[in-house]
Amino acid sequence: MTQARTLLLRQILDWDDFIHSRALRELLLDQLPNRVLASPDGQHLLLLCRSRVVAFQRLGTEGGGDLERSWHPPQPPVVGLFFLESPSAAIPWVLGVVWERGKAELWRFVPSTGWHMLQSLELCHGGRARIISVCSWRGQLVWCEERPALGALMTPERRAFQYCICTRSLQIGEQGAQLSPLRVILHNSPLYQVLASPSGVFLVPTPDTFTNIAKFIIIWQPENATISVAAPSRGCICTKASHPGSEVDFKKLVLGYVSFLASMDVLIIHGCALSSCGGLLLVTKAGMVELVQPNGTWRPVFDFGESAVAPGQQVQLKAFGSTLACLLGGALHLVDLDSRQLIEKKGLSTDGVLFLDFGTGVGEEEEMQLLAPNGIYNLDLSNAATESQPEPNLVEMVFEEACKYYQRRSLSNSQLTVEKLKKGDMFQAPIALSAILCHSLTPKDKKPRILTEPYAKLLSTMQLELQSYQNLELLKARVVGASESEVESYGEALVEQELSRLLHLDSNKENLEYLNAIFSSFPKASWKAIQNHLQLQQNGDGILAARATPDIWKKILWGPLSSLSKQEEGTLNGVLLLFELICLALHQFKPKWLPQFVELSQEYMGATWTYSSKEGPEGSVPLYKRALAVLPRRHKCSVADRDMEIELLLSSQRPKAILQAIGQLIRHQRWQRVMEAAEKFSRLSPLLNKEIFIILLGEFSKHRALDPYSDMLWELCPADLSASDLLSVIQQHLSPADCDPSPFPPEGSSQLTVGLLKPLLHKLTPSPSGRAEMYADALQGPTFPPPTPPRQHHVLPKAAASQEELTPFQSHT
Repeated sequence: MTQARTLLLRQILDWDDFIHSRALRELLLDQLPNRVLASPDGQHLLLLCRSRVVAFQRLGTEGGGDLERSWHPPQPPVVGLFFLESPSAAIPWVLGVVWERGKAELWRFVPSTGWHMLQSLELCHGGRARIISVCSWRGQLVWCEERPALGALMTPERRAFQYCICTRSLQIGEQGAQLSPLRVILHNSPLYQVLASPSGVFLVPTPDTFTNIAKFIIIWQPENATISVAAPSRGCICTKASHPGSEVDFKKLVLGYVSFLASMDVLIIHGCALSSCGGLLLVTKAGMVELVQPNGTWRPVFDFGESAVAPGQQVQLKAFGSTLACLLGGALHLVDLDSRQLIEKKGLSTDGVLFLDFGTGVGEEEEMQLLAPNGIYNLDLSNAATESQPEPNLVEMVFEEACKYYQRRSLSNSQLTVEKLKKGDMFQAPIALSAILCHSLTPKDKKPRILTEPYAKLLSTMQLELQSYQNLELLKARVVGASESEVESYGEALVEQELSRLLHLDSNKENLEYLNAIFSSFPKASWKAIQNHLQLQQNGDGILAARATPDIWKKILWGPLSSLSKQEEGTLNGVLLLFELICLALHQFKPKWLPQFVELSQEYMGATWTYSSKEGPEGSVPLYKRALAVLPRRHKCSVADRDMEIELLLSSQRPKAILQAIGQLIRHQRWQRVMEAAEKFSRLSPLLNKEIFIILLGEFSKHRALDPYSDMLWELCPADLSASDLLSVIQQHLSPADCDPSPFPPEGSSQLTVGLLKPLLHKLTPSPSGRAEMYADALQGPTFPPPTPPRQHHVLPKAAASQEELTPFQSHT
């Protein structure tokens, strides 16, 4: 059972504890400082006001000199105030003051004499440069610099990109400092506020940033030599290398994502701060506190509500370990960054309260301190009294899960809340479940509580699930403390268990988002888990086989997701379904299996559902199209990607897709593969056979690339195709240049000749036996014509013979 934490405010310093306390009081009464900074040794308090930088020294500190630097318009103001390490000196830090026109001053406090200037430096090149924002990162100064063009007349769009992000290393010694040459990180940049974290530098839009560009954060990581663009709800959009000596142009960085960025909302930020883990905390327009991690991932932390933050209102944020402190609306809010729960909200009796910043790199750890008009207060989070015994977080989590479940199943339009669910103890299931969990998770050395009879029966039913839950939690704990060599094996086991659990849950949006996160974070382990659950393997003939259960197949192949409403389906925002995730894993680790997996899925779908079945994915996108949609789209398609697209089209077993694939093979002149595909898929139907033959006959008429395959082509000729049909197809594909009147084509000509078509014409010419069969019905009955009678030879007398010869010429009287 976790104990609650309460907020205690304890005053640790009064203004009487400082030298010149009266001047300090008058300054705080006159104006609220823009920033309050405590020195690393805690003996100096520095205030950055509208036109002054003032340092106040605590009583008991040796030395009596206070620091004050002031300016009045049109003098350039101070834009940066920070402490830098100086390891070789007696006082291991110096104060850095950066002015708007690029001048930097280094001040050192000497106990015997007080403050004195160590050195004055010029950061910028050129007198027209102007520093907007500056920070210090590991011995480097990083700033956003405006470089106005010489032309007086400029459009607002051109003025918006006249900034650049610059850096110079600064080495501080006992006698002075040394600057490295200036390096430009980002050219043609909009106006950004720069914030340094241990992992890199965040470039954050300000209210003065050009509106069409103020939609994302830029992260520069010097150690990885990369510049990344990260946007809300989309994460890291793109990453570009930023090696020393190279320059990145902002316009070129985002050029390929202009249309994508145009659809995004403007990122209005009311406050920002750095977290202890190296991330960036932001308060956005909707009152949402979000954490931007160095890899570009956005994570919601807490929601104050849109009405809590007024337009233009600035919110103060400060992170201390795992606790976020926020000054908003006259109240101090404390939020646990781990559980994302509000710890406490405490009203403040006075205005003018600021968070106190500390110097970094030396001395004590940071404390949570506030500057109020009457002194400095320490914020202490102590454990509450044991008699309070609040409800366990586990119970709250169970109530929230139950609330979501019953909200989906509720027929009422009223919004169900956790408070309504718990009111009057009407809903007992979460309480029963939490009691069982507490009983099951009790350490073995402690005697567990005795469960009541209904709970005991439920425990016996849930015993296996509880054991699986305990094993999973134990495995997660091992992963946290494992070495690098053990993380991979633990990760595979963890993904295996999580995937097994998710495959037996409803395919709602939350589970799909979690599944996508698993596949994205552990791609290799996810592929192995999918291969094990589906038992994907090739037999001796190279044919892919799977032994998944029907329930698993339905989880994989279901398209519209019956458990999602129409509104939820529209809010998936790029969340991939399980079939698409498996296709991505196959494409990454076993690309040769992907077309066979699509064929296997189609076979199972055809055996289980029909397209007209109400139980199946009626009107859903064909599986081969879903597989094609998730393939990575590159600017220049490689040969492997092109082949994969063709194989997926062929695996569809659909006539249009098959003809499209054959068309692509013809376009890339892969004639051997063309004939193999034609021979295989012509057997599917006579109509498809005729379509394929006509396409290939047209290609045969155009060129001579198919001549080696003419025998295979003639075998594909349909039986109902006549010679006139053949000549009509050939005539349609012959170009005018092929109609050469010369009887003999020149050497190497692609002209079609009768000799090339002779085998096909012979095949189309009916045989005699075939002609006799055509007229068999008409020739039945008596033989026609009658047979010739046999000839008989008779010997006649000569006189009779000569008389017979003259008879025709005799005249009659």
